[in-house]
Amino acid sequence: MRPLILIVLLLFAAMLWYQNQQHPQLQHNSLLTRIQAPLDTRLRYRIAEVDPRFGLSHAEVVQLAQQATQIWTEGTGQDYFVYDPQARLAIRLIYDERQYESEQRRLQMGQIEQQQQHWEHQQTQVQTVKQQIQQLNQQLAFKNAQLQQQLNAYNQLNQSIDASVQQFNQRFQPRLFDKGSFDGKSIRIYEFQSAADLRLTFAHEFGHALGLGHTHDPHALMHPLMQEQNLDHFQLTAADLALLQQR
Repeated sequence: MRPLILIVLLLFAAMLWYQNQQHPQLQHNSLLTRIQAPLDTRLRYRIAEVDPRFGLSHAEVVQLAQQATQIWTEGTGQDYFVYDPQARLAIRLIYDERQYESEQRRLQMGQIEQQQQHWEHQQTQVQTVKQQIQQLNQQLAFKNAQLQQQLNAYNQLNQSIDASVQQFNQRFQPRLFDKGSFDGKSIRIYEFQSAADLRLTFAHEFGHALGLGHTHDPHALMHPLMQEQNLDHFQLTAADLALLQQR
């Protein structure tokens, strides 16, 4: 009986030695697991504890661990790991100052990125405003050029009007009633501009026919210049009546 037990122990020891040599990861599995599944070379692991300050649930950590082992499976075509809630190899997520610093680093990096995005947004707005200002300056320059052209045209027109007024004043100064005349025998009319003008010219010459001379009152009918009289609603002035009484 003892020799049989000794042989079994030697075989078991040989198996463990072989496993350690060929598959060193198996030394992390429990002895019971290695005895029950001597041909299973996968390393068994479990998620033992997860500090809640990490913000991950136990199921989420299990899923992430399985995704990590899948990297090895896809890269080699072999399964090296298997999740086992009873495994001896335990994974623990322990929150200490390292994780705290990491979170602070991410937090500050996020703030820096936000500031960078805000700066880029502001820079874009500044460029947009610069372009708008440039466009406005171009439009303003164009408007100024148009305004200058209009001012030049206005000044030329003003000068032309002034010249025309001067020519008009020189040529068409207030004239004597020489557009009509009375020679004692007949009244001759040489010019009139309207029916009212002709009517007043007639009246002026009739005054001479009555023997009246000229008066200094510019509003009177008998003033020598046709200038300030009311053509449409003319009435004899005191100066006209005085001449009539002085005949």
